[in-house]
Amino acid sequence: MEQSFLIIHGLGGSGAGHWQSWLAKELTNRNYHVCYPTFSSFDAPNRVVWLEELHAAIKTIPANHQLTVVTHSLGCLLWLHYAAKHNKLIAKQVILVAPPSPTVILSEAKTFYPVPLKKSNLSRAAEETLFIHSTNDPYCTMKDAKSYLNLGFPSIVLPNSGHINIDSGHGKWPQILDLSLSSEKVVYSI
Repeated sequence: MEQSFLIIHGLGGSGAGHWQSWLAKELTNRNYHVCYPTFSSFDAPNRVVWLEELHAAIKTIPANHQLTVVTHSLGCLLWLHYAAKHNKLIAKQVILVAPPSPTVILSEAKTFYPVPLKKSNLSRAAEETLFIHSTNDPYCTMKDAKSYLNLGFPSIVLPNSGHINIDSGHGKWPQILDLSLSSEKVVYSI
């Protein structure tokens, strides 16, 4: 079965030096179908608009392709809302990287709160779900990350990796490429 990738950016988008842009290029160079939409008003996002734009992006994925979704930051919350809204299998695997705290509301993204945190929503939406956290993420403390970890999905906790973005040295990130291409997950914890 052929494979497609959907990469979902967060607040402020993901610039040219971000690991998501690097990942999109690497996957494209390997001749995979890659959908990497830029959501509107990414500095002041609206959940309803982003959900519509995400739905339009998903409709571009060929029906006979296996889908892997890779999200970052606010894109994780967008996926959680999308999964809650659609009661069906959408993807083979979903990788949620550096989701922000589900309890500390980001003023620029207040329409994304409250966050629908139900294991059943994620289990229906994807065959495999993986969370990736950092021990010192300024947008999600490890205490807040327990809300995600307690859902019971495989998780990787990276030591001192900030928000897993350009500022924390995550431009070229081979591990995310390996995880995106592999259905066998290695689970790390602190």
